[in-house]
Amino acid sequence: MIAAVRDFANRFLGRGDATITVPSFDGALKPNQKLEAAETLLTCDSPADLATDGSKLLIADGRRLLSLNGGSASELRRFEQPISALCALPGGGLAVALGGREVRVYEGPSAEQPNATFADAAFNAINALALAQDNSLIATDGSATCSVDDWARDLLELNRSGRVYRLDPGSRTVTLMAQGLGYAFGACAHGNAMLVSESWRHRLVQVSPGASPKIALAHLPVYPSRLSKASGGGYWLTAFAARTQLVEFVLREPGYRRRMMAEIAPEHWVAPRLRSGRSFKEPMQGAHIKTMGVIKPWAPPRSYGLVIRLDADAQPLYSLHSRVDGINHGVVAAVEMEGDLVLIAKGPGRILKLPLASLAEEFRT
Repeated sequence: MIAAVRDFANRFLGRGDATITVPSFDGALKPNQKLEAAETLLTCDSPADLATDGSKLLIADGRRLLSLNGGSASELRRFEQPISALCALPGGGLAVALGGREVRVYEGPSAEQPNATFADAAFNAINALALAQDNSLIATDGSATCSVDDWARDLLELNRSGRVYRLDPGSRTVTLMAQGLGYAFGACAHGNAMLVSESWRHRLVQVSPGASPKIALAHLPVYPSRLSKASGGGYWLTAFAARTQLVEFVLREPGYRRRMMAEIAPEHWVAPRLRSGRSFKEPMQGAHIKTMGVIKPWAPPRSYGLVIRLDADAQPLYSLHSRVDGINHGVVAAVEMEGDLVLIAKGPGRILKLPLASLAEEFRT
C-alpha cells in the first residue's frame, strides 16, 4: 500500500522513477571525440560481439565466426543461427550463444562438436557471456518476451524481465542467479560476484549467489551494455546508446507508446538507436535539427558511442566518446588485446582499435 501511494505521488509530482531529467555527461564522463580517432580494423555486416584469448581476436558477425590476425580476417566457421554472444575460455575453448536461445561450449573455435550445449526452455535473449571466478559461465538474458534484436520494444514496453544464469559445463546444469532486471546486458567477474549491466535502469548491479542484486554504479546518462576486464585492475564498460529527455518523456506516456508501436514502423519509433541520420522520417528533438546543414556535437543524441573505464570498485575513471556528429555509435563490446583496446561500433559495423598506452597517458591523473 505504501509503495503504491509513493508511486502515485512520484507520477503526480514528476519525481523518482517518473522524472524525465537525464544526468549530464560530466566529470569522468566529460564528452570528447576519442572514438572518432580510432583505427578501423574491419567493417562487418552484423558485428555482435568480441572474444580474445590474448593472441587471437574472434568476432561474431551474423552467423559467421571470424578470426582477425594482423590486418586480415578469415572465416573460421558458420552457424545455423546468428551469434548473439561470445566468450573465450581457458585452454583455448570458446562459448557461443546462438539466436539468444542456446549456448554451446567448444574445445576450440574450429571444433565440430560442442562439449556441452545449454538450451533451457527459459532462454530467450542471451546477449552476453562471461567467465566466473570458478570458470563456470555467466549468461545475461535481456528479456523473457523480446528477442535479442527487439530490445527497443522491450524498453518501450517497460519490461523488467531480464535474468542472469550460471551455466556449469562440467555438470551441464543451469542455475538462475537473478531475475526481474531491466534488460540484463553484460557481465564480468567481480571477486566472487558478478557485475551486471541493467540497461533500462541505467546502472550496474552486483549479483552474488543466494543474494539480491546490489547497486554498484547508478544514475548513468547512458544504457550500459557489455563489460570486460581491464589491465591493471578495473573494467571497460560499453554503452550502446545515450539517454535523452525525449525518450524519458515518451516512456511515461503509455497511450502514446501503444499507438506509436502499433502504427509506426519500428525504425521510426521515438527510441534509442545504434545509428541515426539515415532518414528524414527519424524523430527529432529541437536542437537535433540541422542548423546551416550542420548537427552540433552537443545536440540531443538519437545514437551515440561511449566506452567507460572503471576502477576496481566499478567507479568511472575516464571515458571515450563518439558524439552526435560522429560515426562510431552503438558500442556493444570492448576487449583488451596486445596493448590495444578493440571495440565494436555496431552502428556503422566497424571493428575499432585504440592504443592503450596513449589512453593511459592522456587520461593520467
